[in-house]
Formats: sequence, C-alpha cells, structure tokens
Amino acid sequence: MTANEGASYDAVVLAGGGAARLGGADKPGVRVGGRTLLDRVLTACSGAGTTVVVAAPRPTARPVVWAREEPPGGGPLAALDAGLRRTAAERVVVLSADLPFLAEPTVRRLLGALRESGADGAVLTDPEGRDQPLVAAYRSASLRRGIAELAGTGEGGGLGGLPLRRLVSRLGLTRVADPVAAFDCDTWDDIATARARIREHGHVLDEWISAVKDELDIDLDVDTGMLLDLARDAAHGVARPAAPLTTFLVGYAAAQAAAQTAARGGAGATGGADAVADASRRAAALAARWAEEARQGATPGAGAAPTTPANPQASPSQTSPSQPQASPSQSQAAAPTSQAPHAPHAPHAPNTPPSPASPSDAG
Repeated sequence: MTANEGASYDAVVLAGGGAARLGGADKPGVRVGGRTLLDRVLTACSGAGTTVVVAAPRPTARPVVWAREEPPGGGPLAALDAGLRRTAAERVVVLSADLPFLAEPTVRRLLGALRESGADGAVLTDPEGRDQPLVAAYRSASLRRGIAELAGTGEGGGLGGLPLRRLVSRLGLTRVADPVAAFDCDTWDDIATARARIREHGHVLDEWISAVKDELDIDLDVDTGMLLDLARDAAHGVARPAAPLTTFLVGYAAAQAAAQTAARGGAGATGGADAVADASRRAAALAARWAEEARQGATPGAGAAPTTPANPQASPSQTSPSQPQASPSQSQAAAPTSQAPHAPHAPHAPNTPPSPASPSDAG
C-alpha cells in the first residue's frame, strides 16, 4: 500500500542532492534519535494519500512511491517535477528530507493556511523570516502551471539546473512561522545539534515514544501520561519491577481487545486507544487495591486484622513477606521521574534555533 484512501493531500519528498557540506554522506540516511532523517520526514507527512520520494530507492519505515528526476542530479526543480507527475491530489506538501523536527501538526498548519488564504502556496519561514519553499504546501495546479511555463528553459531543453526560486517567485504565497520545524541539517554541526536537542529533558520521552512506534509500526495515539501514572502506581504499590511488566501486560490486553473489536467490524486505531485506556484503568485500580492491602497490613486495626506472627518478639524486619512495609525513603526511591508527554515542553522559544550540542550528547 502506498496511499491513504480519502486523504486530502499528497506529498513529494526531495531526498537527492550531493550533501557537499556533509562530505558527500548519504544525508537522508543519517540517523537522529535512532531514525533516519528521511523516515522522520515521512512520519510527519504520514497523512498523505500518496507519498513520492524523489531519490534512489532504499528501505523506509513507511511505504512510498519512488521517482527520479531527469536528468539525474538535475536539481530541485527537476526533482519536484518528477515527483509531482506521480501525484493526483489538488494539494501537495513539498518537503526536503533533512528536517529532524518537522512533525505532523506543522504539516496540518501549512495545509490549513493554504486552504484559508486562497494563495498558491503556504511556506514555512525560518527564525530570520526567510521562506523555506521545501517546507510548504502548494496547490498542485499552480505548481504544474509554473513548471509548464519554465519547461525547456533549463539544461538540455528541460528543467535541469534551474533553481526552485524560478518557480516559487511566480506564485502567490502565504507564510507560516515555525523556527523549530524549519531547522534543517546541512552540516555535521547541525546533526550534532539535532541529536543533542532530542535528549533534552523536555523532549526525550516524546522522541523515544515516536521512535518506538515507528520501529514497531504502531499507528496509535494513547494517553502516555496515563500509562506513566500506572507505572508509578505499580512501582509504589507493588514493587519497582512491576512498572514495566504491568504496562507491557496492559498493551498485550489492549491488543487482544482491539483485535476482537476489529473482528466484529469495529473501529481500528480508535478502538485500540480505547482498549489501552480501559486496560490501564483496570490495572491502576488493581494496583490501588494492592497498595491498600499493604497499608492495612502495616497498620493494625485498619480493615482486616493482620495475622499474628508466630514469634511475638519478632522484629518488624522478621514479619511475613506477605505484609510488605516500605519506608518513606524506599517509596520515594520507587517513584519514576514525573513527566507529562501529553503536554510536551516547548522545544525552543520562538525565533530561537535549537541549542548547540555538547560533545557528550552529539553522538
């Protein structure tokens, strides 16, 4: 499958070029946060009906249509023409393959601005206010008309060698500011900056969850804050190793429930998210009951009477392991660091590029 039925736009991703400032390295294949730059961009435009990548074919996390420009290495305008020929939607998102912080909400903003403005295109601007024509949404008819006007004026009587600005300058544009999403990776310093930023405290959990979902081919939005709360409750009320095991079992139970729902003709991804929420609530209630029993066992007279030890002189440390007692310091140690991925920390202040990488983080 290479298309999303009913999608309102197509996408063209330009993944060619020589990457001269990276020493000729395969820039789309460079990894940031465990994922290639190309796969990160493909995730951002995953809502496209058809996604065309203009480059030599390679393994990707999502299915795409491959295209090559004429002549090979003919530049971004020739590459855009090659990709556009394989699309059919009235709107097309055009992206470069070196945007580590581009995400689906920004793509939706571009499409919304295009729809509301009536312009030929909606382009992202960088922190200095410069247009980024390879992070943009366009009306396909406007692009095709402009390309037809330029046909035959490039190298060899085609479009080869023509800069993209020759096309974009003919279009009426509206602009969307997003300095973080506009950050691209042209140099190894840029790569190091991107790698450092995703390990910052406010981003690392969201980045990791997104990477795991891509790696495991999971297309499911769930309340990760609820799962973190469940892990905390299991760690506090039972034992620290119960946290990862409980969340695994919740996922397994949710998958079973979602499969049963799908077999009955129910909703797919929505049913899965509901199943995770239901399983999480039930497991959290169980952890609460478990913790309550521990408190009752440690406090005679609170609920059921505790069992009298065989040796009345036994110290608390010699009591039965069926009545766990945790000191305040132990309870605090069991608590994982609280984070709220459902309300992510803002990556950077507007008009502020990502912070430079430290040498220890750059790998």
